Amino acid sequence: MICIDGHSLNITDLHRLIYEDYFLYVDKDALEKVAESHRFLKEFAKNKLIYGINTGFGPMAQYRVDDARSVDLQYNIIRSHSAGLNEYLKKDYAKAVLINLLNSMLRGYSGVHTDLIHVIVAMVMENVIPCIPLHGGVGASGDLVQMAHVALNIIGEGEVYCGDTVMPAAEAFRLKSINPLKIRIREGIAIMNGTTAMTAVAALNVHRAETALEWSLALSACMNEMMRSYDDHYSDRLNDARQQSGQHTVARTMKDFLKDASRIKPREQLYGQLVEDRHIEHKIQPFYSLRCIPQILGPVCDTLAFARTIVENELNSTTDNPVVDVATQNVYHGGNFHGDYISLEMDKLKLVMTRVGMLSERQLNYLMNPAINGCLKPFVNSGIPGLNFGFQGIQFAATSTAAENQALSASNYVHSIPNNNDNQDIVSMGFNAACAAGKVTDNVFEILAVQAAAVLQGIDMLECKDELSTKSRKIYSDLRSIFAPLNDDRSTRHELMKLKEFMMFNPLQILFER
Repeated sequence: MICIDGHSLNITDLHRLIYEDYFLYVDKDALEKVAESHRFLKEFAKNKLIYGINTGFGPMAQYRVDDARSVDLQYNIIRSHSAGLNEYLKKDYAKAVLINLLNSMLRGYSGVHTDLIHVIVAMVMENVIPCIPLHGGVGASGDLVQMAHVALNIIGEGEVYCGDTVMPAAEAFRLKSINPLKIRIREGIAIMNGTTAMTAVAALNVHRAETALEWSLALSACMNEMMRSYDDHYSDRLNDARQQSGQHTVARTMKDFLKDASRIKPREQLYGQLVEDRHIEHKIQPFYSLRCIPQILGPVCDTLAFARTIVENELNSTTDNPVVDVATQNVYHGGNFHGDYISLEMDKLKLVMTRVGMLSERQLNYLMNPAINGCLKPFVNSGIPGLNFGFQGIQFAATSTAAENQALSASNYVHSIPNNNDNQDIVSMGFNAACAAGKVTDNVFEILAVQAAAVLQGIDMLECKDELSTKSRKIYSDLRSIFAPLNDDRSTRHELMKLKEFMMFNPLQILFER
């Protein structure tokens, strides 16, 4: 069981609630804070002009709404903004949005009724998950359009996932005995205003990106073993000479990973070689894609660590507007809904994940080309050259996907288009940034899956499995059970997709403790 209290939700627990057999429960003190916030706002709003309670929204805020129509106002803002286009956000991400909304509301700064909490909990527990369109929000007043669809579901309208089936929310609520929310004061705009959707997507992105980084490091270590690399490029002394913490972390992790690797050569072995030798068979220094792992993956490690901090801060923030503060008996208007924090971090995550994919693709190419690796057959082809093709066709998928990631890496954070009658004159595009980062990260696992299959093939061709480090042998065993040796040409699509899924949902926990 994981407690949701508005203050302590982290990425790891969010991931567990989505993908593992964990259940949530609501903190009683947090629920009471929600009730207290609602009671205060109900009294405070009498005979006062408060945005989103008795005024219109956005540029329409200059128009007062009669108290008798205040509930209609909330339903209207939900229905009018439920205009998202394109396909739906994946169900697991949408469930994360719902849990993040619950956590945000439990902070007690939104003035909502506790019935909203109960409806959200029932939806999560009964696996009734909002259908959230990908296109619609600009990430300025939060994820207005995406969260309008969530609000639409909460009031029993629109479409939801019920299990794995998309159906009308009203039908799903009847099946699961869930009562739709009846709006009191401002539940509509409270649900819609905020960075709830982009933050939930960002949180799952960070977790997956960390997993991808661990697999990239592990495959890089395996390749250094296969190629009998020297040990000093990941040594403490060399890497400590540069003052970058991520580089230190990656180098030490690589050192631990390879601590019992018999194929790795100590640098002193070269120093004992006669200097009169005119030609040295073994490479004195391997190519950058093998030698510079700490320097390439170190910045990725640092970037993801910072992204986790920012995203977890946002998970436990109030990004609503206005903010209802019982402690000071006041209501504050501002822009906590602006998505710049998430947009910037997702742009950065997207860049470093593209880099991870580029490294993987280059390492794959190293395995494919005997003129580079000097010890493997072309395309790690164990069949008859000319008749069989090995990984020749498979490589194309990795290369084209790496190129797609490069194209997707253009910034959303700096791509603002004013809208909303210029009320939203500078926007974050945060939801777009989070979705693009998710696509890039998903693509990276495809590239890693192809590389992993080629590494397995290379290990078999070199007949070096028993010489590998303990951790490399474990990876070989796990992955080989999914992808069989490629001795005769066959279609590998389904095996590669299984490899991808296995790697995505099985973090190695060599860099990150989760």
